[in-house]
Amino acid sequence: MLSHGWGRWPVIRGDLLPVTSPAAAARLVSAGPAIARGLGRSYGDSALAAHMLDMRPYDWLIDFDPDTGRLQCAAGTTMDDIVSVFLPRGWFPAITPGTRFVTVGGAIASDVHGKNHHHHGCFSTHVDSIDIMLGDGSVLTCSRDAYPDLFHATCGGMGLTGVVLRATLRLVRVPGSHIAQTTRKARNLAHALEIFQAVRGATYSVAWLDCLARGELLGRALVTTGEHVAGPRMAVPPRALPVPFDLPGVVLNRHTVGAFNRLYYARERSARAERTVGYAPFFYPLDGLRDWNRLYGRAGFTQYQCVIPHEGAMAGLTAVLERIADSGKGSFLAVLKELGAANANPLSFPLAGYTLALDFRIEPDLAPLLEALDAIVLAHGGRVYLAKDARMSADTFRRGYPAWERFQAVRERYGAHGRFASVQSHRLGLEAW
Repeated sequence: MLSHGWGRWPVIRGDLLPVTSPAAAARLVSAGPAIARGLGRSYGDSALAAHMLDMRPYDWLIDFDPDTGRLQCAAGTTMDDIVSVFLPRGWFPAITPGTRFVTVGGAIASDVHGKNHHHHGCFSTHVDSIDIMLGDGSVLTCSRDAYPDLFHATCGGMGLTGVVLRATLRLVRVPGSHIAQTTRKARNLAHALEIFQAVRGATYSVAWLDCLARGELLGRALVTTGEHVAGPRMAVPPRALPVPFDLPGVVLNRHTVGAFNRLYYARERSARAERTVGYAPFFYPLDGLRDWNRLYGRAGFTQYQCVIPHEGAMAGLTAVLERIADSGKGSFLAVLKELGAANANPLSFPLAGYTLALDFRIEPDLAPLLEALDAIVLAHGGRVYLAKDARMSADTFRRGYPAWERFQAVRERYGAHGRFASVQSHRLGLEAW
């Protein structure tokens, strides 16, 4: 069958093999190199392979402690499952990415982060233990105390250490399902970074950014903060509107995207606006459009997400935005967030600094632009997120992730080489072709 990530590019032919039990997983792992796959929300090729282990059937809740919020669940359990069951009880994921359609196993493999990384770190920060199947079919329970090298390599390891079967994680108490949201208008990038510093005490912070604005308006943004507030505990999100067909590629160009960005920025008339919103539009705005990846046309798209440390952020982000504006290939979905300190996981993405994420429609002359962005990011001490990547070179990867050799040593130690591989792992030189 033909398979792809959320960006719908690249497309490969591979087998999707359902995992329904540990025995089924062991049987499939013994058959040859494979990669675990959840809901397919990684944007690029990190969960693509000739043999993909479909973890969606492996999706049950095992145990929950209502006093501590500690949840044990199978790896195919989704963020949507967790929110649906536990938000009515006053609990919420400590860390959630921008979609609720991601599995726990995928969240661990990508070590996802959310709008609160500057305070609460990555998903792995709130994971106590992981049951992982190794290349020989055996299962180890790893944690920060038991097999810590395997635990840290698995968190952010893109499925290359083994198959996550279940995990124990900690949810957080919340007073209701709504968010007190404050949006501030930033005149340009410098002003946006000033606002981020001023609102550092907020639990959640994120900015939409106009990546086609130029000159004194370069990087103008809407910076949004949020806090959980008391109220009802409703877990049913608004009904998603469908995107019924692939948008013609010609529709997305510098003129249409520029017009959208101007209108979106102007929609906030005041310098500061406060409102109360539901959890779904705050945490998962794009989930309100079903199959929104069709907006980029049949050729698909790639999301470019980089992080640049604080000391180089203003210069680095300015250079990135100028290069994008010059190209005219900007995105109407450009997100800026502040990240906190890096963790001990060798392939985890965040660094203390700012992360910028935006989408590019796949077209013939895109590669030189992204390579130019790679050079800017590396020159300012940053790196590119593996969960979004579909085209980074092995050299760019190694320079951005200097602990990659430590990661490879852990894979060697636990027999992962030749057993767990993806298109991405081959491209980045972590597995031989």
